[in-house]
Amino acid sequence: MSDINPEACDGLRSSISQGDKSASSRSSSATLAANKEPWSVSAGEHFFLHQALLLLGGDVRADENLEVSKLPFPIPANPTSPVPFFHLLERLKTTKREGWRRYGIVGESISDHMYRMAIITMLAPEPLASTLNIPHCTKMALVHDMAESLVGDITPVDNVPTVEKHRREAETMDFMTGTLLGKLSQGFDQGQGLREIFREYEDSKTKESVFVHDIDKMELVLQMMEYERQNQAKLDLSEFLEVVQKIQLEEVKEWCAEIINERDEYWSSKRSQASILEAREMLPESLD
Repeated sequence: MSDINPEACDGLRSSISQGDKSASSRSSSATLAANKEPWSVSAGEHFFLHQALLLLGGDVRADENLEVSKLPFPIPANPTSPVPFFHLLERLKTTKREGWRRYGIVGESISDHMYRMAIITMLAPEPLASTLNIPHCTKMALVHDMAESLVGDITPVDNVPTVEKHRREAETMDFMTGTLLGKLSQGFDQGQGLREIFREYEDSKTKESVFVHDIDKMELVLQMMEYERQNQAKLDLSEFLEVVQKIQLEEVKEWCAEIINERDEYWSSKRSQASILEAREMLPESLD
């Protein structure tokens, strides 16, 4: 960590001080209202300087919009081994998907979500599969949320502007694929390859990227129903069904329709069971 810039650390301390004024609140909109630009450094720079402050003994509290927490290991500037990058990927296993937390569910991680997406891409039905580069789709499913290892899972209810969300994620991908992989033998080309896959997904112009976006939404619907079932229909997560309207490919629409039909049957059976129990409770004890 010999490349630490003390002036940059001082700047980050100032940014942290500003961010801490609103850190007691989970409301991202409040933070943005008080601070149009919550951080004066990029996501990648913030991450590196965050490590520098830890080594300097700083007490770092992450701005809640950026979702950066303390890491148990230092990452050197411009490493010559991919091992620091491998360590950083561990955060995808431990960082939870945020949308469910509003319902008290602390469940799937970001990598859980991407892993099932990757498997689903391998099972694309014909004739759709013959029009797609399936291995490329699988790679895209595994890369598309990689930046969330640092910026966290920013959801629509966080009120972070889309442009700002994309900026944070893009700069974080630059850090991960450039700073962490750029100095390796062939690492620059490999890192650029990951960066290009991420950009293709974000642009959503190729058929492969449209397919992966659709699978991203379908996987959400799958998880929604599974959480409802795990909670014995005590949670109604139907608000997440709005993503179905954004699915473009007919084959994925058909998969979603099957999932929704399965969900309807499940809820119908639960309502019937509840009605029977309610009727029994109303019976006189002599007839029960």
